[in-house]
Amino acid sequence: MSSSPIPTGYLRSLRPWDAALIVVGGIIGGGIFLNPGIAAQRTDSGLTLLLMWVGAGVLTLIGALCYAELGARRPQAGGSYVYMREAFGPLAGFLFGWTMLLVIYSGSSAAVATIFASYACALFGLPPAAWGLPLTVGALVIVAGLNLFGLKLGAQIQNLFALLKLLAVAALVACGLFLAGAGHGQVLAADPARHGVGFMGAALPVLFAYSGFTYLNNLAGEIHDPQRTLPRALMLGMLLVIVAYVLVNVAYLAVLGHAGLAASHAPAADVMQQVFGPIGARVIALGVAISALGFCNITLVAGARVLQVMGEDGLFFRSVARLHPRYHTPNIALLLLIAWSIVLTLSGTYGQLLDYATFGDWLACAVGVSTLFWYRRHDDATARFRVPGYPLMPLIFIAVIAWVVLATMRDNPMNAGIGLAIIAAGAPVYFIWRRLFGLKP
Repeated sequence: MSSSPIPTGYLRSLRPWDAALIVVGGIIGGGIFLNPGIAAQRTDSGLTLLLMWVGAGVLTLIGALCYAELGARRPQAGGSYVYMREAFGPLAGFLFGWTMLLVIYSGSSAAVATIFASYACALFGLPPAAWGLPLTVGALVIVAGLNLFGLKLGAQIQNLFALLKLLAVAALVACGLFLAGAGHGQVLAADPARHGVGFMGAALPVLFAYSGFTYLNNLAGEIHDPQRTLPRALMLGMLLVIVAYVLVNVAYLAVLGHAGLAASHAPAADVMQQVFGPIGARVIALGVAISALGFCNITLVAGARVLQVMGEDGLFFRSVARLHPRYHTPNIALLLLIAWSIVLTLSGTYGQLLDYATFGDWLACAVGVSTLFWYRRHDDATARFRVPGYPLMPLIFIAVIAWVVLATMRDNPMNAGIGLAIIAAGAPVYFIWRRLFGLKP
């Protein structure tokens, strides 16, 4: 089987540094500023916590390497949707797009836009009850406006967001290690109050903070020399994120200790407050707000490309497949995804939907990685990048994610069941759509 034709409608304007910063921006959102406290509650020592963050980083790097080969084989828009459609058929691709639209990308954007609003209120001293919802909706509208006029402009703004969030991370690490926590000797210490708590429960919040490494593949149709650029950008971006995440957790532990981190609902703000007082808390509030806005930007831009390709395939509205004649952007798809994110925000149910489908995001990643075996068997095109250690590396990734998903289903069967039900609900929709529009199976 030869390579699928690559659409020519998109402009390949993303350079290596742009692509690497998209990886950084797609992963670093609000998770690293909030989730370490949750992870600390589910581990018994600083050493266990750090091993969890390192292990999850290595696992994500393995997944990124697999997606690097997939992106090099299919350097076109659509990412996981394209891989699942080709390997497992249009139903599998549709279910991914359905879940992405309904909860994963839209719910993530709505939730993180809410984080932006809460920190913006803290930064400017605004009452959250009055300003929270308008700022959340405003953030999503701003993201739409930034990306309607071409990806080049959007990429430049995204680069600024990514660099500013890396600066916020660097400031947090510097404050934690050199101004407040150096020499405290509590980074790796055990927490007697949590003896025997295990660590499996920490997997989901840590993995959630690493999610988003697949977004760059959705934009592969706009990457210059994608067979070379995409693998390098994924590896560079992932290494930057892993180093940043581990150092941030070391800083948290150095200042707060494991017990203090477990008791904290906003560890980044607590660290900066301890070092610089109210000024420090306002500075990190600005950093978190920028980080959240950048994450929303990448999530919605990447999701719009999936909807556009689905429209081309006849698995979504044909109008969504249109690209702007001047800017070569899927503006209708982008506006639709943002509109649904705003609906979830206004409904107040996005948080629950996100909880139900969080594990589904990683389940989709595992299914995406599994398509690599199909490509190795059926695609005779020579890939310019291949996963080192194949087939062991993809098998490790799939096995670990399956373990986490099964553990989640065991520990929280209701949320996992509802998440699976949301995915499964797409099947009858697919068959109805196919019947109405006369699509072939």
